[in-house]
Amino acid sequence: MIVAKAVRFHTTGGPEVLVLEDVEVGAPGPGEVRISHAAVGCNFADTYFRSGYYPVQPPCGIGVEGAGTVVAVGEGVTNVSMGDQVSYNGGPLGAYATERVMPAAPLFKLPDGISFETAAASTMRGLSATYWLMKTDPRLKAGDTILLHAAAGGVGLLAVQVAKLLGLRVIGTVSSEEKAAKAKSLGCDEIIFYRREDVAARVKELTGGEGVQTVFDSVGKDTFEGSLKSLRRRGVLVGCGTASGPFPPIDAFQTMLQGSVYFIRPAFADFFADPAERAEMAKFWFDHLSAGRIKVEIGQRYALDECVQAHRDLEAGKTIGSSVFVL
Repeated sequence: MIVAKAVRFHTTGGPEVLVLEDVEVGAPGPGEVRISHAAVGCNFADTYFRSGYYPVQPPCGIGVEGAGTVVAVGEGVTNVSMGDQVSYNGGPLGAYATERVMPAAPLFKLPDGISFETAAASTMRGLSATYWLMKTDPRLKAGDTILLHAAAGGVGLLAVQVAKLLGLRVIGTVSSEEKAAKAKSLGCDEIIFYRREDVAARVKELTGGEGVQTVFDSVGKDTFEGSLKSLRRRGVLVGCGTASGPFPPIDAFQTMLQGSVYFIRPAFADFFADPAERAEMAKFWFDHLSAGRIKVEIGQRYALDECVQAHRDLEAGKTIGSSVFVL
């Protein structure tokens, strides 16, 4: 029996409920593997599980994204082998650990040249940005303009780059000059400082009064109204995160008055359930990443025993780019 270090929580609540514990890791069962992690992603979505916004049953582990080496393989596993370097997003909670057993299905084999830290910083974020931009608005096409909230965040900086690869014009919202400079350095065409500017008014100004085809809103409650008002006729609001709180109930009549616009609150699992779509988007992401056409910005590195501070930094909006735990 292997003894690993793992972050767990025994009740939901603030960052202080996270504790680092010794846990026993057994042999993988059918369809499972044991992974020795080298790096683990620290994502804002993790705070939803910890706080209880996403329903969980404590005590339990935390984290859904990691990268490392397959050190044991259970019966019936065919997609990976012993010694493979892999990353993943999904499966049961428990990525904040030095070693774990998990289903093999979510694993992606890492192409040569992609480090564990890069993979842990970008598998969830990069594949999320990819499906947002490629799948959530079927009418979005090269030459269109999008509004991207939190453009200097972990997903935001990757989404800017994916959008430019797809030929889109990007208007990004940020909270500071430092974040504006980072977003622009990676391709963001226009910047809106959401704390001191009227986002919808600036969007209309930047689009000749028309509005954008698609808004990618990872903030939620505080930005929802401005996001709707930023859309052009028959545009799409993609509710891809709730950093400020849940989106309010949708008023169908309001969507008509806004120009017959659409709203979608997508989930990663639903867009990667089909094997063909999963393969298509994974190839797009990892090919561009390994070729150097996408730069992953790791703004923060933590040890596992710094998990409380990591979550405090995330929720305070202090982070730029991706955050990872380095093991």
